[in-house]
Amino acid sequence: MLSLLPERLDRMVLLGAHCDDIAIGAGGALLELCRAHPGVTVTALVLTGGGSLREEEERAALSAFCPGAALDVTVLDLPDGRVPTRWERAKLAVEELRSHGEPDLILAPSPHDAHQDHRTLAELVPTVFRDHLTLGYEILKWDGDLAQPTAYLPLSELVLREKVAKLHEHYGSQRDRAWFDHETFAGLARIRGVQCHARYAEAFHIAKLVLGVAPLPGTDPMDGIR
Repeated sequence: MLSLLPERLDRMVLLGAHCDDIAIGAGGALLELCRAHPGVTVTALVLTGGGSLREEEERAALSAFCPGAALDVTVLDLPDGRVPTRWERAKLAVEELRSHGEPDLILAPSPHDAHQDHRTLAELVPTVFRDHLTLGYEILKWDGDLAQPTAYLPLSELVLREKVAKLHEHYGSQRDRAWFDHETFAGLARIRGVQCHARYAEAFHIAKLVLGVAPLPGTDPMDGIR
């Protein structure tokens, strides 16, 4: 398998409909990428939860999941479960984020996600970030909307344990939910690990890739064409 991640990672954009979406879907990736690229700029936008305990949880969690990063977090107060009815405000927020510069990598909800808030955000991303590497993270839930992923990031057992521990440490408001437990997070990670010859992994969806072929050093790519 080949790596699609850029060798140089200066700026990442994280997009979530709800506080905890980003950490659940890509917490392991954040830990690995931020440690591999010290000082990376990470800009996060979350559409719901602003002004509540959820925002406090999110800010603390993303700080923990992005060690050594230059982190900027914005949490809006759109109503949970009603993001499609606030489409214009969500669109403007993503466009404003886009004006901050060119990210090397975007982590956002998967376009297959059945939750209306997740799906609306996923549909907005390619309308604003049109030429960027975007990985759509997945979240296991009641809807049964998991699709076969197209990209994997292997995780060691140590990193997976750290991810789960941080989820439980920082999202206390979610601990009483039936799906919020170690078995849920580790179970999906184990399945994705099997699919990429690793112990554990996080999986992502990629909508579009452009392939390029670099010429060998000292050769002319036009040889044989003129």
